[in-house]
Amino acid sequence: MNEQVTSTTEAIHSGTAASGQLHDPSVRGFASDNYSGVHPEILSALATANGGHQVSYGEDVYTARLQSVMEQQFGQGIECFPVFNGTGANVLSLQSLLPRWGAVICASTAHINMDENGAPERIGGIKLLQVPTDDGKLTPELIDREAWGWGDEHRAQPLAVSITQTTELGTCYTPEEVRAIADHVHAKGMKLHMDGARLANAAAYLGVPLRAFTRDAGVDILSFGGTKNGLLFGEVVVALNPEAAHGLKFLRKMNMQLASKMRFISAQFIALLEDGLWLRSAAHANAMAARLRAAAEAIDGVEPTQATQSNGVFAILPPGVADRLRQSFAFYDWDAARREVRWMCSFDTTEEDIDAFVAGIKQELGSV
Repeated sequence: MNEQVTSTTEAIHSGTAASGQLHDPSVRGFASDNYSGVHPEILSALATANGGHQVSYGEDVYTARLQSVMEQQFGQGIECFPVFNGTGANVLSLQSLLPRWGAVICASTAHINMDENGAPERIGGIKLLQVPTDDGKLTPELIDREAWGWGDEHRAQPLAVSITQTTELGTCYTPEEVRAIADHVHAKGMKLHMDGARLANAAAYLGVPLRAFTRDAGVDILSFGGTKNGLLFGEVVVALNPEAAHGLKFLRKMNMQLASKMRFISAQFIALLEDGLWLRSAAHANAMAARLRAAAEAIDGVEPTQATQSNGVFAILPPGVADRLRQSFAFYDWDAARREVRWMCSFDTTEEDIDAFVAGIKQELGSV
């Protein structure tokens, strides 16, 4: 039986469960940065925001403060809309950019295409025009494969582009690459959305402010992720160009993304952004991925497949190794047909976690 499953089962039948804790908090894996817990500073911020009464549905002092905190990162004139989750943020953002007949061009590996269960199309009513890429990144040339057919009533009109920062393959757009895309799509009368589920990891890798590859690079609307960087829950839709986005106030309610106790989303982002926690956490996760990548490259039989530019490592393993390794460490296949796996690091990943995992890989490959 998987050791993590065993530890959970034992906890349920022990005094740990009686105290309310049903898992072993010492167990960490490499499956997803969503697996991690909540950063202690975020938990503290939630406790501080608790108690007493605050006006609901975003009319609270924390949400008002969040607007000014976001302006410190992205500049004046933006509009912020806290929501529950990333899928909701993406659907809401894209809906605000498009008429009902509009379509969105995205990479075939994009989260909106692969991992949101048709939500943009079913809930948002948005046609996705997907483009295959080698590294998860779009370019003006790749966009032009689907940027055509305007005025043709038989074709969904390509009126927006969505890019992910960092991409689902762990690669990162430079500010110059984002600007080239923005200029290209704006010249065609289209708008640009950025799925920033791992936005902080991109800034940590690039060594530039958040606005350098978002607002300053021409992005119209941003899904600003927090859950993968130590939050309990919550994302923020940031209209960087409010003139390009329409009806966000109403669309958020229609999409069931309006939190009644919004102060608890806003308080988390305030704690994340005000004192640089966002950057410290993301930089640490990136550093752990870099440590894992360097160690993996030195192991015969491990073949990295993508550049490690954030907190993920992609690699091909010999037959059977991944399944054996998963008996002790959680991680996912990325492309099972080619034996490609994905290893993700988090704000709470330690050097000891990396070293134990690397030792496990070596053992399975017979390198020790």
